[in-house]
Amino acid sequence: MDTLQAIIIAIVEGLTEYLPVSSTAHMIFTSSYFGIQHDDFVKLFQVSIQFGAILAVVVLYWKKFLNFSKLNFYFKLAIAVIPALVLGKLFDDKIEQVLEKPIPIAIVLIVGGVLLLFIDRFFTNPTVMKDEDISIKKSLTIGFWQCLAMMPGTSRSAASIIGGMQQGLTRSVAAEFSFFLAVPTMLAVTCYSVFLKTYETTQLKGYQLIMQSSENIKMFLLGNIIAFIVAIIAIKFFIGIIKKYGFKPWGYYRIVAGVILLVYFSTHS
Repeated sequence: MDTLQAIIIAIVEGLTEYLPVSSTAHMIFTSSYFGIQHDDFVKLFQVSIQFGAILAVVVLYWKKFLNFSKLNFYFKLAIAVIPALVLGKLFDDKIEQVLEKPIPIAIVLIVGGVLLLFIDRFFTNPTVMKDEDISIKKSLTIGFWQCLAMMPGTSRSAASIIGGMQQGLTRSVAAEFSFFLAVPTMLAVTCYSVFLKTYETTQLKGYQLIMQSSENIKMFLLGNIIAFIVAIIAIKFFIGIIKKYGFKPWGYYRIVAGVILLVYFSTHS
């Protein structure tokens, strides 16, 4: 992977991490187009630059995250992230196998798009108007919904937002709780990928791959900075769109993008 490819993948991550379109799918398609998807450092890079996207949420919602007088907020996030931590560890190897196959991911992208076209019809009477009213039980249930995103192409953001709406949250409250939940979820995934996971081809830990060369260190830092800046813009954009139009625009996008990518990878495999 060269610097330009790293910049492009980081832009893709920042744009799509908090949108209901699956950032993982888009990064896999991008790396597959470049022909670098099997490289261990690329696999690490695609996960580790999520740290930059995490910081975007913390910066935008710093009053919420740094308000230590409301410990219940942190407790809800801790409860909600448990399902992803447990199931993610159990199914890590199976998820890894799917990540190298863009065609099934494109199919999931299309199916998810069809669901988003109609999802607003099912949840028309929200009862939770602010995040303070989200119960522990609702938090845990949303956490289980988030686990649907372990299938690449599903979208963590979409799964947790829909889970929130199913639990009675308004679209905007569900979207914001999804952003908050992303912080411990992606922080755990990033730490696991950098410090604990051994990559198959090189048999190195993530931090060893980063420290392997000055070029890798530079791309790691640059990728996180770019993902951070782009994610800030994307979050503000997404909140405005979902409040005004709901999920339909993202449904159409997923279907069109999925069809294009399915045709491309079917003819270039």
